[in-house]
Amino acid sequence: MSRLRISTISFLNTVPLMWDFEHGSAGASFDISYTVPSACAAQLSAGTADIGIIPAAAYTQIPDLAIIPGIAIAARRPVRSILLVSKVPIEKVQSVALDTSSLTSIALTKVLFEHWLGGGRDFTPMAPSLDLMLREHDAGLLIGDTALKIDRTQYFTYDLAEEWIRFTGKPFVFAFWAVRQDALPNTSSDLAAVFQKSRDHGLQPESIDLIARDWSHRLGLSEAEIRFYLTDNIHYHLDTGCIEGLQLFYRYAAKCGTLPPSGPLNFLEVAKFAAT
Repeated sequence: MSRLRISTISFLNTVPLMWDFEHGSAGASFDISYTVPSACAAQLSAGTADIGIIPAAAYTQIPDLAIIPGIAIAARRPVRSILLVSKVPIEKVQSVALDTSSLTSIALTKVLFEHWLGGGRDFTPMAPSLDLMLREHDAGLLIGDTALKIDRTQYFTYDLAEEWIRFTGKPFVFAFWAVRQDALPNTSSDLAAVFQKSRDHGLQPESIDLIARDWSHRLGLSEAEIRFYLTDNIHYHLDTGCIEGLQLFYRYAAKCGTLPPSGPLNFLEVAKFAAT
């Protein structure tokens, strides 16, 4: 039986999810590659990956995916790593450069402007270089580790998870694990259990301490900042509130034409694919 191919993200917020794959025995059962969120989606769509931590927006555009239940990269409060960085107050923003490594954050930006912040802005995809973005546009969307390192005292900055929660009262889901259904006959593993256990082990205090020490040097942030980000800013559970927020996002995005309409969420049938 061939090993399933996992496409994951090389951002700090994914590190706890990958704990057992990097520090335990789970990695021996899979082929793992690291990339940016938009490329994870492209690999699942092309069939070059079987499982991916995909942007929520990609789920509406790739057929025949099953969501691995219980796990997400989500926010129930400010997330810090999805920022609109601007030279002017948001009501004066006319043009926005959009980080091409994102899909969901691009869709969220457009939804927020269309439904609550006033439509009619110009959006331009760009590589995530803030200097270049702001040289040509009023504001730039930055995600992930790049956003975490921004000096927010130098700009007008808007945390997009915070804005979504302020307007809707719902959590926001940025990404979750999904598997191609045509890959499922190639495994007898209880995928939900494998991925949930990896998340749980990655969120143990001793694991967070190790991540904070390692990534503090990589990002130039304090260990305390990284701990807070992983334990308070990011919510790693695809629970009832997050599912409600995800479905609401899909409805708003479809209404303004940002994403195609989404059907019912299709979750992996855990019992069917449990190990025997």
